[in-house]
Amino acid sequence: MARTKRNSVDFVGRPVWAEVSLSALRRNFEAIRDYVNPRSEKRATPRKVLSIVKGNGYGHGGPEVSKALEKFGSDWFGVASAGEGMELRKAGVRKPILVLGGFWPGEEKNFIAHDLTPAIHRCEHLALFDTAAAKARKRHVAIHLKIDTGMNRLGVAPEDMDCFARQLAKCKHLELDGTFTHLASSEVLTDTPIGRQTAEQLERLHGAIDRLRTLGLPPGIVHIANSAAIAARPETWADMVRPGALLYGYHPGFDPMERRFEFEEKLSLRPVLSLRARLLNVRSVATGVSVGYDGRWVAKQPSRVAVLAAGYGDGIHRSLGNRGTVAIRGYLAPIIGIVSMDVVMLDVTDVPEVAIGDVGTVYGTDGASVYPANVVARSIGTVTSDLISGISRRVKRFYRP
Repeated sequence: MARTKRNSVDFVGRPVWAEVSLSALRRNFEAIRDYVNPRSEKRATPRKVLSIVKGNGYGHGGPEVSKALEKFGSDWFGVASAGEGMELRKAGVRKPILVLGGFWPGEEKNFIAHDLTPAIHRCEHLALFDTAAAKARKRHVAIHLKIDTGMNRLGVAPEDMDCFARQLAKCKHLELDGTFTHLASSEVLTDTPIGRQTAEQLERLHGAIDRLRTLGLPPGIVHIANSAAIAARPETWADMVRPGALLYGYHPGFDPMERRFEFEEKLSLRPVLSLRARLLNVRSVATGVSVGYDGRWVAKQPSRVAVLAAGYGDGIHRSLGNRGTVAIRGYLAPIIGIVSMDVVMLDVTDVPEVAIGDVGTVYGTDGASVYPANVVARSIGTVTSDLISGISRRVKRFYRP
């Protein structure tokens, strides 16, 4: 029976850790790059890949996975804030970094000092950034324009392209290096109003870009496709794509669900991260005995209960209480009771020879078996990114070749 060896990791501290496979990360990256640059398509310039590493690299460790991805050939990196970008620069990442959330007035100098590219989503931000570039005596500073085509979150409206062009013309130190939008529902492939939203967003984006060109303003690198669009919508690939969850081994939940299997076959991926912890205790409980806070689980028969050294403070979603499972010795042990901050209880009655120190895999690989995080996420009605980005920094990461 496949299982993780008890001595697979040896370190001092709480026995909970994440193993990150850099070979799986490389395989996923190369698969994505090849997928959006099919041999049948003749392009003068291959499409670039902007690797999304925000949220501490979706829980995998932002600086570490970024350095690896840079070696693998990633052209750009995407983060949520200047702080995340500065962390990558400190780690030695040299490729361009796009700060997707733009900047808060007052932090422009950090962008200039650390060579970070802001996503401009408000016209008035242009003057602020130009002033910062002038003070730093930078003649040419790159920016990307974010256009709101229907997400109604962040971005300059398509009808405001004239205003944007006028404001940019006043900025002597800025260059428009790229133009992009964010798709709201690219994973919905049904013939419904939501399913047709991506086509509507593309129409608005291309209309806005045409207007920029009419105004004598080339859009630079055009990028549209997120993970779902990379897999399912070639019309969105443009000049550069922005994989997030795909990089880490997970396709989104497509609608209709059957399409997910189609894209999983076309674009084969491997989970990069495995979240593991050791058993701290194993005890017997009699019929009728409750376990954990508020007695949410009661033994219906004489049972063996184990305590796993990981809880919601480490990244085990609290919704997995009385619903999830953990792989131990090749068996799936149910999570019982309420998930605590630092531990979770398991029913190991049916796990032979279970013992203190055994390794439990919350999701990831366990020998030849795979327990994907996206399956766990779907079981509790959330998305994969919610699970893997929730792995806290107190969980030590081990990076495997």
